[in-house]
Amino acid sequence: MRALPPVPGATADATLKAFVERAGGDPGVVGLVLSGSQVHDGMPTVHSDHDLHVVLRDRDASPLSELDRFRSAHLDLVVLTLEEFRHRGLPGSPDAFSRYSYVHARVLLDRLGGEIAEILDQKRTLDEDEARTAVDGFLDAYVNQTYRSLKSYRDGRDAVGHLDAAESVPYALEVLFALHRRVRPYNKYLRWELERQPLGDERWAVELLLPVLRRILADGDPHTQRSLFGGIEQTARAAGHGEVLDSWGDDLRLLRRPA
Repeated sequence: MRALPPVPGATADATLKAFVERAGGDPGVVGLVLSGSQVHDGMPTVHSDHDLHVVLRDRDASPLSELDRFRSAHLDLVVLTLEEFRHRGLPGSPDAFSRYSYVHARVLLDRLGGEIAEILDQKRTLDEDEARTAVDGFLDAYVNQTYRSLKSYRDGRDAVGHLDAAESVPYALEVLFALHRRVRPYNKYLRWELERQPLGDERWAVELLLPVLRRILADGDPHTQRSLFGGIEQTARAAGHGEVLDSWGDDLRLLRRPA
């Protein structure tokens, strides 16, 4: 029997409620997890839909498996098996990019005695080893991209220097959040995260960090790049990641502000 698409209600909330009741009556469904703007207080707008993850015992357990990637104005569905849910968003998986969607997600149904919630909790933060590996990798990538950019500016190639500067920003954010064992948020939620759970150091306060990032994205300003690098270098060294930085040797001189 083919799965019928969700019946649209008068509102997004009504559509979600009806589908949750339908999925809750399906014995093949072992979990329902809500994510997206609806789990970020203050973020939903009149245009916001509901992002729902439907966890099945296995692919043949329910006809709802046919609704994976269903999209409508009210409801977006990700339908996956329990085994797929265990690994989704984790390092090395093809959908590692989706990790942040689980950080503030809410469990609407857990038929496994708390197992859905436990799996979800493992995705919310980085464990100690994962965080150290992430910082080392992203820090090296950030230094590499910033070095490429500043070399181009030094050599009069401003246009390509600007492009490399823009590509350094995601790596910088990955480093800053991983240093706190946190998953880097999607850009949409960056201000939301920084306002509600600051990164500690005043340099990373939302009113200071965002203008720095926007300036680098706008024109790659070398002075601003060096200012950001100085803060990241100091923070990374204090957290025990100096070896990654020292591997760059004298090349770091180009990244530092003149004394």
